[in-house]
Amino acid sequence: MVFFVTCPRKHRSRPKLVDVTIRVPRRSTIALAAAGALASTGTAYLGARNLMVGQAKQARTVIPKSWEVPPRADGVYTRGGGPVQRWQRGMTADLHLMIFGDSTATGYGCTSAEEVPGVLIARGLAERTGKRIRLSTKAIVGATSKGVMGQVDAMFVAGPPPDAAVIMLGANDITALNGVGPSAHRANLVVRKLRTRGAIVVVGTCPDLGVISAIPQPLRSLAHARGLQLARAQAAAVRAAGGVPVPLAQLLAGDFRAAPELMFSADGYHPSATTYALAAGHLLLALVESLGEKLGSPTLPPPASSDIPTADRANIRRGIMSRLWHIPSRPQPQPPVESD
Repeated sequence: MVFFVTCPRKHRSRPKLVDVTIRVPRRSTIALAAAGALASTGTAYLGARNLMVGQAKQARTVIPKSWEVPPRADGVYTRGGGPVQRWQRGMTADLHLMIFGDSTATGYGCTSAEEVPGVLIARGLAERTGKRIRLSTKAIVGATSKGVMGQVDAMFVAGPPPDAAVIMLGANDITALNGVGPSAHRANLVVRKLRTRGAIVVVGTCPDLGVISAIPQPLRSLAHARGLQLARAQAAAVRAAGGVPVPLAQLLAGDFRAAPELMFSADGYHPSATTYALAAGHLLLALVESLGEKLGSPTLPPPASSDIPTADRANIRRGIMSRLWHIPSRPQPQPPVESD
C-alpha cells in the first residue's frame, strides 16, 4: 500500500512517496471480501424485495376484497338430482361429507349453490353410490393452513367427525408469506387428526397463482414457483398422514392455458363456476376411489381421465361449460344413412 509522507515545514517540498507494505492476515482478507460481497448482495436483495412489496401492494388494489358470502346448500343429497333436504335432528344419512379450506372450498365467486364444489361433489357421490350424502361446509374465505387447523378443531368440539373430508388450501399461505415447510406440516397434522378418527381425506393442493394476470411480473413468476413448491410439499405431507392429495395446479394447467377467460370469475382472481366444476370432478374421482370398501356397495365411478379419448374429454368439458354458461352445445354431425 502507498502513503503520502509530508516533510517538516522548514524543509517543505513536494511530498515524498514512501512505499509501505502492510501484511493483512489471510482471514481478515477473506472477511473483508465476504463483507463486500454481502453488501452488494444485500443491496440487490433489498432492491428486489422493495420491488416485490410494491407489486404486491399494486396487486391488492387490483384484486378486490372477498366481501360477499358464497352461496351454501348444506343438507342431504340423494340420487336423482332432486332438491337438497335441509338437515334436521332425527334425519339419517349414509355418509357425512365435510368440506374444509379457504375461499376455493367455499366456492367464492359462484352465483348459485349448484356451482359450489361441495355441492357438486355431494351430488356426484350420491349419483355414483345411490347413498344419502350429508354435506357440511366448514371452509372459511381467507383461511390459511392455520385457519384450517382451527376449522377441524372446532368441528371435533361441535360434534362427531365426518365419514369423508375434502380440503382445499394453499393459496392464502402463499399470499400471507407463510413458510412452505410449516404450511405443509400443518396440512399433515389436519389429515392425521381426521384419519385417526376414521375419516377418508382428500386434499386439493395449492393452486397455481402464476395463471393470475392481475399479479404483475416478476411477482407472478415468484408466486408460481412458490405455489408449486408448496403443492409438492403438501402432497408428500398429506400422503404421509394417510390422505389422498389431488394436484389441482397440474391437472387444471391445460384448461387455464386453453381458455383463461372462462376459468376466472368476474374479479379476475377467484375461480369461475367452470373451474370449480373441473376441480370438483378431479376431487370426486379421488374420493370415490378412496371410499370404495367403506361404502359397502358397488359404486359407478367415471373412467379415469387417462382412459378417456381426447375427443370425449373435449365433449365432457364442453358439456360442463354449456351447463354453467347456458350455451347450447352444437349437435354432433351424424353419418349419412345409406339408402337401399
